[in-house]
Amino acid sequence: MGGVSNPDMKTKTKEEFRDKIKQALEEGDTEKFSQVFTDYMSSIEQTVMSEAKGAISIKDSDILQTRGVRQLTSNEKEFYQKTIEAMQAAPNSINSLDVVMPETIINSVFDDLKVDHELLSVIDFRNVTGLTRFLINTNTRQLAQWGPLNSEIAKELESGFKDIQLGQNKLTAFMLVSQDMLNLGPVWLDRYVREVMYEALAFGLEYGMINGTGKNMPIGMVKDLNGAVVDGVYPDKTAIKVTTLDPISYGQLLSKLSKTEKGNPRVVKNVIMIVNPTDYLTKIMPATTIRAADGTYVNNVLPYPTKIVQSTEVSEGKAVIGMSDKYFMGMGLVKDGKIEYSDEYKFLEDYRTYKIRFLGHGQAKDNNAFIVADISELKPAIHKVEVVQETPPQA
Repeated sequence: MGGVSNPDMKTKTKEEFRDKIKQALEEGDTEKFSQVFTDYMSSIEQTVMSEAKGAISIKDSDILQTRGVRQLTSNEKEFYQKTIEAMQAAPNSINSLDVVMPETIINSVFDDLKVDHELLSVIDFRNVTGLTRFLINTNTRQLAQWGPLNSEIAKELESGFKDIQLGQNKLTAFMLVSQDMLNLGPVWLDRYVREVMYEALAFGLEYGMINGTGKNMPIGMVKDLNGAVVDGVYPDKTAIKVTTLDPISYGQLLSKLSKTEKGNPRVVKNVIMIVNPTDYLTKIMPATTIRAADGTYVNNVLPYPTKIVQSTEVSEGKAVIGMSDKYFMGMGLVKDGKIEYSDEYKFLEDYRTYKIRFLGHGQAKDNNAFIVADISELKPAIHKVEVVQETPPQA
């Protein structure tokens, strides 16, 4: 992980926690969720506190920076100092705090997410803190016109913008804070707050971008934007059977991206292929690996420039292929940007629970920007070697 990573907390352990939390939520087991969540937050807090004790003698800000400890701006320091004072007072005192979280804090979290999550680094991912709507351009034709502007052209230009309502989906990060954590001061509270926000966003963003149903969450890449929406849920796209990635087959597959849903032609660029890690090793790698002239192997070789991204959120046997910049994800803090006291869950007696609320939405900019491929029967690459015998010179 990037600047807010916990080096002592292995990726495997994090994934295990996330899987347990996901399972508890799916089962509707509130007791199990409370226990797993408490263990997860406690592990984050203990790691941060351990780092703080180990860094007492370190004065070099560059060294601290590599450990996820930032030099706070004056606004950030003021925000955390007042937050600590409010948290040390009565439980509800923080709800009337007159300072909001500086945008630089959430920007730092987003920067780390982009570093650690390859998918977020290639899509159109925006910090939309304070916004309730966002206009995106879906028209690939130039937004200028030679000659007189008639009604048909005007209508096409106007229809090239899509209004994304950002307030329709809410994501809440719950945070357990002990007195010991508050005693460490603003710098280390910042370290903890950013870690909690990172984990909350990392837990839900990638799933939402790929599989989101559209009901209280983003609309995922695998969803049909023009399909029949039932109770707020968008249907899945029909998967296209792919058995080989040779130039002809792959070209035909990508040609489905070359026109918008309105039929306007566009250049196919920034192509990504998102696959499950298991499928990558058993299907994509064998189908995209060649042996070079020097005997070494070269991976991820495709007939058309394509970035292969592995994600556990893609179902096995499937691949999501599309143009990365054609997926919009806007996420930011709610308008008031505050940390709030919460009594919605009772976790531990010596901890107070707070929450940070996010608003946002994500969806493809048009329905033809992404396709779903069925790669369950994808064949390994076969490279033909032609042996040419030289005709000996005639005497």
